[in-house]
Amino acid sequence: MLDDATQTYGLYIDGAEVGPSSGQFFPTEDPYTGKVWGQIARGGAEDVAQAVAAAKRALSGEWSKISPSARGKLMRRLADLLIARADRIAEIERRDNGKLAAEVVAQVRYVGDYFHYYAGLADKIESHVIPTDKAGVFAYTKYEPKGVIGIITPWNSPLTLTSWKLAPALAAGCTTVIKPSEFTSASMIEFAALFAEAGFPPGVVNVVTGFGPEVGAPLVEHPDVAHIGFTGGEIAGQKIYELAAKGLKTVTLELGGKSPNIVFDDADLDQAVKGVVSGIFAATGQSCQAGSRLLLQESIHDAFLEKLIAFVSTAKLGDPASLETQIGPVATKPQFDKIMGYIDIAKGEGARCVLGGKARPDLGPQFVEPTIFVDVRNDMRIAQEEVFGPVLSVIKFKDEDEAIAIGNDVAYGLAGAVWTKDLKRAMLVTDKLKAGTVWVNNYRATSFTSPFGGFKRSGIGRESGINAVHDYLETKCVWISSDLEVPNPFIRR
Repeated sequence: MLDDATQTYGLYIDGAEVGPSSGQFFPTEDPYTGKVWGQIARGGAEDVAQAVAAAKRALSGEWSKISPSARGKLMRRLADLLIARADRIAEIERRDNGKLAAEVVAQVRYVGDYFHYYAGLADKIESHVIPTDKAGVFAYTKYEPKGVIGIITPWNSPLTLTSWKLAPALAAGCTTVIKPSEFTSASMIEFAALFAEAGFPPGVVNVVTGFGPEVGAPLVEHPDVAHIGFTGGEIAGQKIYELAAKGLKTVTLELGGKSPNIVFDDADLDQAVKGVVSGIFAATGQSCQAGSRLLLQESIHDAFLEKLIAFVSTAKLGDPASLETQIGPVATKPQFDKIMGYIDIAKGEGARCVLGGKARPDLGPQFVEPTIFVDVRNDMRIAQEEVFGPVLSVIKFKDEDEAIAIGNDVAYGLAGAVWTKDLKRAMLVTDKLKAGTVWVNNYRATSFTSPFGGFKRSGIGRESGINAVHDYLETKCVWISSDLEVPNPFIRR
């Protein structure tokens, strides 16, 4: 358990925790109590420059001399250290963002599994010999680390979403500078300290905390940063893409979603109810892949809604540290205000609230009841815009064609789900939905082995899985002459 004393966190640069160049810190609050529990270093452009310089030195220094197999051993050592410290680091993350204790402990341990996976991949990035149509030459490809990687992550799952970028980047041989959300920086600083303990050379992993304009923008714009990996909101992602484009940097962007959870009349309704609840109310709805649009076939609409309301009504809201709690607080005050604003917008548009719809100040300053709206049209803002909270919009449909049309009629394409016992229907709908992940008779299953990312305005690129490592590699083609005599270029043959 953490004590009640205020914790102070510096930056992590070149293998050590250091103070910010400004000398300034800012408070971080516990979403459950609203009380300040820590002070976070307020980094700036000067700190970013120092971190990038450290990462650049490491890239051409000791880190570059470590074999891929040795990189894998370091990553396995790190993973074991993280798993051993999971309870403490999870408690820090829980205190920062209000996520349920049981969920965040499992997430932190699973981050260790991510590093184990990519540790095994580090020495399996194989080059290829290329058969060519040119005589007298031998051609092959080789892969080289892209360089210094900038990683910018949000507040909902800090270590998990950082690991999706950091683990493959390290497996590729890159070095990194990480900018966590200003709302949830503490667990990343705690995690960063494990790299030195695991034996990583200084400068391979650096963390600069602070605010977007003061840290994020200088990191994206720095000429020595080769690639940006970002998870967050659509507007911020668009700005990062624009800044990166000025430097011709590559990007991986995992952005917003408005995912359809489609329940057909032949589905196992009891199982589908649990899947719908997991899809939208887990993590208090603060998940990019949240199934925030429930599409119900007309023939089961009323019966399913009755089951759903009864089930959600039993949810226990309260202290995220308690293992009995099922829904915790909203992570930040701005997000709480945004959610309450969208509830008002939905009511103003004519959607009917059949459950929740209110704040719960008796539980804490940032609690929102699990909320369900019916009579929702897909052109309403509540059905088109990402709320990022425990708010579900229920939309009726007649048949498969209408379900597909409604499911795709949104700017996003991150995820979706289909609930049916009909294999033909499942395959038809999964083929037609424009989304990067489609679940059939389940929701929110992810793995380090499988790619994750979105279509349309949900982002660019894929994270996790074998192919993710190639986002952090450059491909070089080498041509070796096997003919000892170079042809005279002025003699035509």
